[in-house]
Amino acid sequence: MNSGPDTDAARGEPGPALDEPSDELVVDVFARHCSSRAALEDVGSKWGILAMLALGEGSYRFNALRRRVEGVSEKMLSRTLQILERDGLLVREVISTIPARVEYSLTPLGERVAAQLRVLADLFEASAADISRARADFDTSRRA
Repeated sequence: MNSGPDTDAARGEPGPALDEPSDELVVDVFARHCSSRAALEDVGSKWGILAMLALGEGSYRFNALRRRVEGVSEKMLSRTLQILERDGLLVREVISTIPARVEYSLTPLGERVAAQLRVLADLFEASAADISRARADFDTSRRA
């Protein structure tokens, strides 16, 4: 994206307002209005990452998923799942039984994202001792 002196704004020509998304598809995760950036922010939340990792293991009913993702409130998990569904990363399936059941599973895109998150999570789990040591060293140096 060109932001030098040849831009429309530099020539005094009107352009889109800074806070309004344009109709043009922007594909640059660093750009404010890029849909991939918005999806990255949604997945990159604490609960988004954990929900995606859990669903990478297979389909879950809501309460089973809530138990798997320890510490998440019902409200926060519900909101997180709606956001991920909107981004096309998971599907919510209502199964007609008495009582009705709802299951969540990943879409093909969600499976690809979850696989990459699993690699990252595995790296952090394998590095837990290093992280703990670094934190202790940091905390000790701050107290001195």
